[in-house]
Amino acid sequence: MTASTTTPHRTADDDWWRAAVVYQVYVRSFADSDGDGVGDLQGIRQRLPYLHDLGVDALWLTPFYTSPMVDGGYDVADYRDVDPMFGTLADFDAMITDAHALGLRIIVDLVPNHTSSAHRWFVDALAAGPGSPERARYLFADGRGAHGELPPNDWESIFGGPAWTRVADGQWYLHLFDPAQPDLNWRHPEVRAEFEDVLRFWLDRGVDGFRIDVAHGMIKAEGLPDVGFGILTTGQRQVELLGRGRLPYFDQDEVHEIYRAWRPILDSYPGGRMAVAEAWAETPQRLARYIGPDELHQAFSFDFLDATWSADSFRKVIDTALAEAAVVGAPTTWVLSNHDKQRHVTRYGDGPEGLRRARAASLLMLALPGCAYLYQGEELGLPEVLDLPDELRQDPAFLRTGESRDGCRVPIPWTGDLAPYGFGPAGSELSWLPAPSTWQALSVATQTGVPGSTLELYRAALRIRHDHPALAADAGGITWLETGPGVLAFSRAAGDTVLTCVVNLSGAPVLIDGYGQPVVASAALTGEGSGHLLPVDAAVWLERR
Repeated sequence: MTASTTTPHRTADDDWWRAAVVYQVYVRSFADSDGDGVGDLQGIRQRLPYLHDLGVDALWLTPFYTSPMVDGGYDVADYRDVDPMFGTLADFDAMITDAHALGLRIIVDLVPNHTSSAHRWFVDALAAGPGSPERARYLFADGRGAHGELPPNDWESIFGGPAWTRVADGQWYLHLFDPAQPDLNWRHPEVRAEFEDVLRFWLDRGVDGFRIDVAHGMIKAEGLPDVGFGILTTGQRQVELLGRGRLPYFDQDEVHEIYRAWRPILDSYPGGRMAVAEAWAETPQRLARYIGPDELHQAFSFDFLDATWSADSFRKVIDTALAEAAVVGAPTTWVLSNHDKQRHVTRYGDGPEGLRRARAASLLMLALPGCAYLYQGEELGLPEVLDLPDELRQDPAFLRTGESRDGCRVPIPWTGDLAPYGFGPAGSELSWLPAPSTWQALSVATQTGVPGSTLELYRAALRIRHDHPALAADAGGITWLETGPGVLAFSRAAGDTVLTCVVNLSGAPVLIDGYGQPVVASAALTGEGSGHLLPVDAAVWLERR
């Protein structure tokens, strides 16, 4: 039921993003071309044939801009250049040219909420002093207390600790993340003009879209009021904060003015240039406001990533996401893992159980209408690396909260018996984070051409998704089917062709019959009369014509 080759259909129209499969490349950890232990743009370029053969439509690249790398590149010092760690602008141009020649589109990360403290604007702001035009580009404020010794309000950083840092002249500046990431003042016309120019700079170089980092955070409530429920526990994350109600620094109505100004820029370029929001909102209804013909094209559905391993949880999340997407006429965006979250193999139980569930969840996701985002290495079944030595961890949140995202950022294994498994050129032994010894069995080389491997499961599913009429962008929604408890089943149809996805979350094998012939399954099926037994924690696609 799996195949080692794929001939994906490449959409050429402006709506390519409506049913695309996008592969997230964490640039630092994908492929190292020069042996310094850090992934780079030339490494991506060399591995483009692998991604083409995998069957994805587009790549989303994490930030590769000039940066001190305090937060893995999400602290940008120059939005119009490539950090030497990753190569040059010429390397980027060569990479995107080759990607387009293979039918792969390129989405780049844009980080507009904050800059690096090394950005020339912030350096100028510190030098200019209180009340200066240079400081007006950021959010500086006087402190509270008799001598301004207290922060201007009670806001907490997402990375833990206060969201304010005091400078030598006594003023404080806001940073919702690390102190090395000062927040911009998005009510300042120069800030808005600067980022509109940054958009055009990369669009002119051929990028097909943008992933907008912290898309909900650029506008802060007027007057910077207190949150109102005291200082928050160090280490709480955005989704937990939003559970207490809308915050004065997230999801403010005025943020939509920014995207209404960006959409005409995107639309002025040919080829369906798009943008997807990394946005957290109090309700699905408020999240849906970021999407539409006059704002952004997509917003990540993190509820799917956060669903528990149960039929009820997945069905509720799917129904809600599809309903809200229908209201604004946009596709849903499904995701199971990314560079900020623990890999779903581990979230689902780790070990053999976690892998079984991760494989089944991938078939569930890829059968749904809309766009799917894959995180590098999930096609290999990689788990989270939980035992990294503390001294090697580089996530800035680790020192402030004890929580680390480094475990999902370990460079992926390509080939060979020893770490770093072909991450760099032949003979290179360097890797900015060490891979476990168990990853040899999960490498691309080990899994390629092996029936039943996770890599071949993904290749087969992506080939079918691209070729099957019932899974096309214009095939419509899903029809839920009656099943026993703990089982999810839905169908999608195109004319007389029906594709059914069944996922067994019940805890016991389930007999499935009457849906046609299996075309791909996450685990081996057993024939039972005219039907098949679907194992525990498994999924299957069946076709009836």
